[in-house]
Amino acid sequence: MLYILMGQSCTGKSTVADQMKALYKAEVFAGKDFMRMAKNENEAWNIFYKILENAAIDKNPESMVIYVITEKEHLNKISELKDLKKIKFTASLEVIKSRFAQRMRGNLPLSVEKKLETQFKEWELEECDLIIDTTEDTNVEELIDSIRR
Repeated sequence: MLYILMGQSCTGKSTVADQMKALYKAEVFAGKDFMRMAKNENEAWNIFYKILENAAIDKNPESMVIYVITEKEHLNKISELKDLKKIKFTASLEVIKSRFAQRMRGNLPLSVEKKLETQFKEWELEECDLIIDTTEDTNVEELIDSIRR
């Protein structure tokens, strides 16, 4: 099984992925983790893409691969894959800014704020199989149940 947890930063993707890893012994990749698979980026990507492709084909619920995507360019690179489950994580823009500011010790520079606004718009229309809005505090176990359905 292949799950794509996608969306901008501070929406809960990594939190859910970490919990799914613990519960189901899922293999979790994020961003450019694939770069560790080979010295050459193209070779590393080809190896990683084969892992994703095999996971998408494998319908065994005991065999789970999760790819956490924050950058749209990474999502575009897997557009040819079939039989995957794309889950888009979102939250209100103000909540995302607040969470990001916490990561930056309370200071959110204007340039970062503008980048978050741009990312919010970019992700808004992205198609998916399930949307998870984490604006309000959410129960991670309930989110995982909705993903697994």
